[in-house]
Amino acid sequence: MFVFVDGEKIELEDGASGLDLAKKLNLTTPDKAIAMVIDGTEYDLIKKLNNNDKVEFLSFTQREGKNIFWHSSAHVLAQAVLRLYPKAKPTIGPPIENGFFYDFADLEITEEDLNKIEKEVKKIIAENLKPIRVEFENKTQAKEAFEKNKYKTALIDGFEDGVISAYKQGEFSDLCRGPHLSAFTKIKAFKVLKMSGAYWKGDSKNEMLTRIYGISFPDKNMLKDYLTFLEEAKKRDHKKIGKALSLYGLLEEAPGMPFFFPKGLYMWDKLLEYLRSLLTERGYVEIKTPIMLKKELWQKSGHWDFYRENMYTSIVEEKEFAIKPMNCPGCMLYYKTDMHSYKKLPLKVSEIGLVHRHEASGALNGLFRVRAFHQDDAHIFMMPNQIKDQILEILALVETMYMTLGLSYKLELSTRPEKAETIGTDKEWERATNGLKDALEEWGRSYVINEGDGAFYGPKIDIHIKDALNRYWQCATIQLDMSLPEKFNLVYVDSDGSQKRPVMIHRTVLGSVERF
Repeated sequence: MFVFVDGEKIELEDGASGLDLAKKLNLTTPDKAIAMVIDGTEYDLIKKLNNNDKVEFLSFTQREGKNIFWHSSAHVLAQAVLRLYPKAKPTIGPPIENGFFYDFADLEITEEDLNKIEKEVKKIIAENLKPIRVEFENKTQAKEAFEKNKYKTALIDGFEDGVISAYKQGEFSDLCRGPHLSAFTKIKAFKVLKMSGAYWKGDSKNEMLTRIYGISFPDKNMLKDYLTFLEEAKKRDHKKIGKALSLYGLLEEAPGMPFFFPKGLYMWDKLLEYLRSLLTERGYVEIKTPIMLKKELWQKSGHWDFYRENMYTSIVEEKEFAIKPMNCPGCMLYYKTDMHSYKKLPLKVSEIGLVHRHEASGALNGLFRVRAFHQDDAHIFMMPNQIKDQILEILALVETMYMTLGLSYKLELSTRPEKAETIGTDKEWERATNGLKDALEEWGRSYVINEGDGAFYGPKIDIHIKDALNRYWQCATIQLDMSLPEKFNLVYVDSDGSQKRPVMIHRTVLGSVERF
């Protein structure tokens, strides 16, 4: 039979697998082949190929390849924990940006036990176990296989009906879509990094689990480099620097709500002074809206339905209010205080507004994850034919700000999340997404599409800045929102005297001022 790799026709024996193909092409190391993609679906290398398959190999150099490598490693970690602590109950173990973690119930260990777990992991790797995919026809079969673990059966209950897969390695089995490494000896370096607590399903109402973090690589030097990177990151930790320079403080009397000290406030003022000068040059007006607004406003905007769990609320004279998690609805009210002519559009309204968002205490992390922060929002109201020019102007504004501060950046276009989790019609989403794409194409910088990572009210351009350790952080965002003007019945008077609906861009340059 014949298959195709990068357009090249390769002859194989009938019944050959992806692993056979990789061996024929000398792609047997993880930096060349971890898994494969056929017709858009990822598969294990041991899957048998069909005639005329178009095969793409995934390697550790790709994000998808890293995820497979690290998820396979998480299974090895779970197997090691169960060998040492048979009463532990594995729950979930996903790959993350750097490495992976696995959460366990009924596991009581200390930091001193991590070295013992790491040694057991290395023993398992040396056994050269080869993961075997197992498929259950339905939920009933899968639940029977995992009946002794209530966390796994709870996960199964949440799956869609149909075939459910798991992977077995030696005595250990775990639920998993796959694919996985064809053999664990491909893991040449493994490090158990740390442990922490975590709630089941991230809900503080559920029981606390033990989370173990790890990382692995196909090359020992990669691990050495990563550990060096971690040491450098510790030296540059903003929590350490902020304390040493007396810039800000996070006090137990206000968890997740930073205090800025004189030196930090001086930096704050200078940063915003420069930002405001750029905005003034570009014709922005600045407003300030209340921190607390009636529940009905948040219902009207859609935030109450989609963001309620992250909002702080209060009862005042028997009426329910919410402390704003976003500045948008307040700006909609400002727009409605006057009638606007097409001659005055675009109207650019900025606000450096204090917002509050409920975050679990375990998720708080310095200035990266807080409960109160200032967002340098702007809402730009315009006619449809002004969309592209305004997006290009914002991109130029962001570049001016970042280049002045010596920051490089990359661009992402984040598209619509799951339909049930969004507001707005299909037509509105298509129009908004195409508007952002057109502007990015004209801007001429490279960008990537981040499928499904848009906000619930619209697609967005996310702008990530690079730090001293080559890590990227999302700061600026440009969102095209055709929903809020509709919900708040915003209008302008067009040249023919008729009332038309404006289009609105929601944008930030710094994002969270505290974090920036």
